[in-house]
Parts: sequence; structure tokens; C-alpha cells
Amino acid sequence: MMSYAAEPIRPAAVAGSFYPGSSAVLARDLRALLSRDTGIPARQPKAIIAPHAGYVYSGPIAARVYAPLSAWRAGIRRVVLLGPTHRVAVDGLAVPSSTAFATPLGTVPVDRSAIALIEQLPQVLVSDAAHAFEHSLEVQLPFLQSVLDEFMLVPLAVGRASATQVAEVLECLWGGDETLLVISSDLSHYLPYGLARETDTATARQIVALGPPVDHQQACGATPVNGLLLAARRHGLRARLVDLRNSGDTAGDKSRVVGYGAFAFSAEPEHAG
Repeated sequence: MMSYAAEPIRPAAVAGSFYPGSSAVLARDLRALLSRDTGIPARQPKAIIAPHAGYVYSGPIAARVYAPLSAWRAGIRRVVLLGPTHRVAVDGLAVPSSTAFATPLGTVPVDRSAIALIEQLPQVLVSDAAHAFEHSLEVQLPFLQSVLDEFMLVPLAVGRASATQVAEVLECLWGGDETLLVISSDLSHYLPYGLARETDTATARQIVALGPPVDHQQACGATPVNGLLLAARRHGLRARLVDLRNSGDTAGDKSRVVGYGAFAFSAEPEHAG
């Protein structure tokens, strides 16, 4: 069933809880997080995987994969952002009817022309309810606003779907260097610290090897992650682990932790001779 937004701009839903609600404080915190990593990879990432917990927990890990993107800030003009639904169940991949997403740092326009490329796919539906309170997409936006210049957004809230269906959507939106794919996912949930490290290390190996598929106990965003792994294999991308930690390493106790991984996917380097 389709639903449509009463307002053209989807307002920030988790500002003040998952990240600071003050634009000044948010900008300051992001500058601090992003300044900790100045390494620039040799090749522009086509896709990244970043965690989506509160910034105090997963922000340092997310910043490690976002900071290098500033080297390509002027060239990346479209971000295809996929994250799992946490509050509203949907069958397929949900796009909003809104024309922009707001954060305390400003608004990001939704790329309606890009959405037109996928809206006829049977797995794509319009649901503003799926986006209204979803944090997995929203928490990525201030990072993107900090490391990129002006860009347009293709927000996709991923519910019950197959990896093949996700990969089909990614294929339609693949584009060139102007398009960045962002998958929002945490890793294991509520395991003891030692077991979480073992579990997340194994998951990271699977992701870097581009398979086999991960399950939802390994990553809450397993569906979009697996769709990206399929697409990455088809396009000859190489995955790189950027950071792997958990809430016990950042701001939580070690009895029950949530795992966070940051990954970058780039084209294979060309070899001479």
C-alpha cells in the first residue's frame, strides 16, 4: 500500500537522541570525529558500509570510512543510501514521497529522477511510514553533509527482500564516479565482548571476501549488505575492512555489546603488463 507525505521535507527524527540536535554541537562533534583519520585510499570508493548506532557508540567507526571521502567531495553528486527498517515492516525496498531530508545541518534533496529509474520494479514501493522514524538512514546524513559538497539522495528503507532484488536496484542506480552507494548496518547484537569480537571478525572476513552471504544475526542490515556483495562481485569491486570495533570499545560496558564495522569497496586496480 502506498502512502504519501503531508510535508515535502522529511524532518529529522532522531536528532537529539542518536546525535546532537544542535547544528553547532553536531558540526563540532563531526569535525572532531572526522579529523582523527586523514588517510586517503588510492582509489575512490564506489560503496561503503557504515554503522548506524548513536554517535557516542558507533561514530568513531563510521568516521573512519567517511573521512577519506572528502578527497572526492566535489565529484560525488548522488548518494544511494540503503538501511534496514527497524520500526515499520515493509515488503521490498521503500522510497519516500518527500522531496528532501532534513538534519540540523540543513536539507538534502531527494533525487526524484533516480527514483523514477526504479519505481517500476516490483520490489520498490512508496512508504513514508517506513522512513518517518527510521534512524538507520538518518544517522548517515550528517556524515555525508560534512564530507561532501552538494549531493542528491536516493533513500531506500529495506524490508523483506532478497539480495537479488537489492542488487537489481543497485544495478539500476549504479552510475559512475558521481554515484556513491552507502549501506547502513551494525554487526552482532548483545553478545559478550569476547564472543562479539570473534563473531564480527568472521563476518568481516565474509564481507571482504564478497561472500558467502551474512545473516541477520551477523548484521542487522544483512539484506542490503548481501545485495551489495552480489553487485560488487559483478562489477569486480574489491572490499577493504576500514575499522572493526564494538560498543565495549567506545562507550558501553563489555557484558552485552553491539558490533560495528566500516568497509570500503573500490574498483580493482589496473595492472600494467
